[in-house]
Amino acid sequence: MSMSTEELLRLTVAALMNRTGERQQDLAVALGLNKTQLSRRQAAKSRWTLDDCDTLAAHYGMPVLDLLAGPTHAAGKLSADRLSTALGGAQTLIPVPTSTTQPAPRSAAPPVPADRPEAAPAPQPAAPVPAPAPQAAPVPASAAWDAGPDGLALQGEPAPCVVCGKQTTYRAGGAPQHLGGLCGSTPAAAAPAPAAAAAPPTEAPAPAPAPVDAPVDAKPVAAAPPARRRPVGLGAGSLLESIADRVGAALREHNGDVETATAGLVKKAIPDVMALFKESRVGGRYEHTEFHPTQDLLKKPGQKEADSIWEGRPKWRNKQLLKAVKAGELDPVEVTGLDMNAAYLSAMKTYLPIGKLVHDTSGVHDTKRAGLHLVTPPDWDHPDLPSPIGNRVEPGPLWLTEPTLRLLLRCARMDLCEDPVIHESWTSGGTESMLEKLRRALADARKTAIENSDEVTLEYVKAMYSKFVSTIGQSTHNRDIRRPDWMHIIRSQAFANLWLKAHKAHTSGLTVVEMSGTDELHVTGEWRQVFPEGRNLAEVKAKHQYTIGG
Repeated sequence: MSMSTEELLRLTVAALMNRTGERQQDLAVALGLNKTQLSRRQAAKSRWTLDDCDTLAAHYGMPVLDLLAGPTHAAGKLSADRLSTALGGAQTLIPVPTSTTQPAPRSAAPPVPADRPEAAPAPQPAAPVPAPAPQAAPVPASAAWDAGPDGLALQGEPAPCVVCGKQTTYRAGGAPQHLGGLCGSTPAAAAPAPAAAAAPPTEAPAPAPAPVDAPVDAKPVAAAPPARRRPVGLGAGSLLESIADRVGAALREHNGDVETATAGLVKKAIPDVMALFKESRVGGRYEHTEFHPTQDLLKKPGQKEADSIWEGRPKWRNKQLLKAVKAGELDPVEVTGLDMNAAYLSAMKTYLPIGKLVHDTSGVHDTKRAGLHLVTPPDWDHPDLPSPIGNRVEPGPLWLTEPTLRLLLRCARMDLCEDPVIHESWTSGGTESMLEKLRRALADARKTAIENSDEVTLEYVKAMYSKFVSTIGQSTHNRDIRRPDWMHIIRSQAFANLWLKAHKAHTSGLTVVEMSGTDELHVTGEWRQVFPEGRNLAEVKAKHQYTIGG
């Protein structure tokens, strides 16, 4: 059966893990990956890269060509000190009795892993045989996998793996089993593995340890110290588990001291959120560009100079209303300052350019692309509603981001203004899903933390999404990515979302008094009939109340 180079590499990795006794977690750490990424590569759900090959070869102490020459050749190149004393090391091999439907084992007795006690022989009616004391026994070579004369693993008809229940063509000791313990996620209704005959235990057995090849989504979660238990209900997603695991580890490290643990997590928020972002992109549809030549308009000017990109930041007050109240033409007005929850987290759902920005002078807006646009904005003649481009009143064209341009075009469709004039653009193919998996994970973690009054996770999540937005530009604190266009676009989306809230209040009969920052909207009237109250992303909360006039 012929194999592709990548299939041969997956088999080689499984063989090397087996010969060195490494677990998935051990190899993942050595390669700078997490267990999920390694499992996906070995399950052919994502590809091994050339860089991975270099790292693998260096890890196992052999040239790359030896690594790619097949499992038998590569295993022969391992140094003696790398070999496990028991072939397969800590790998879990489950013996299966001989039956008419499965091939017989290659050895007279089923294989026993070196780190497991031997099973006691079956009791005889006349004289029961007590269970022998646990001892380590090396596993014979034939128990690692069923191999042909050339040393390559043999493959047969697909059958359920005795560990995870998923189909596999490989055999270990005559039983269907994934090589190297590289099993997929255990199905909900997987058939239990046949039990080996053993004498009744003379004492209560210790709880069985989790298999070393247990999938990420099924691994037990370590509880935080009694002073602060890890919040439950975060779901099975690997991103959510990563967040919860880090919070639990920080609490254990600081003996349940909430304040110290929170400070430590906030300090690590930038590398942690970048690790989550990279994990969220595994298997993604698009390969984004992390570093590309920065156009002059995106370069940060002097310390006291304004950026060339206008994000649409609002700073607006209803002068008409304030003037009327001051003149006594209106009675005193009760105003409520509303706060938009997690504005930057919501704004991460926006159209982002995927690759390098390309110059375009057609003056036509392509909805399948995203980027920056030099635009002459239309006149805005609505004194009771803030302008979509914020408080910038300089004449002439402005460099606007994708969200601001789309908001202006939307206002034109609502007959609030004329169409903006586009002079030139810097764009790339765009997508709204680039940060969606990361955004959902952070939003779900935030929601669960609020429900559980978990201030540690809440502050940690807030630090991650806010610092992600503020450091993906040209910050020296984040060296994993440089996308100032993304930074400006996400900020602009937050301002566009706030403007849409103001427009909703206005069209629902409320009076907009003030709009400022990323999340502040001041209104008069029964705002609870317009906006749901709460702390979730789609809700708002009252920040303060005050009276104008009187």
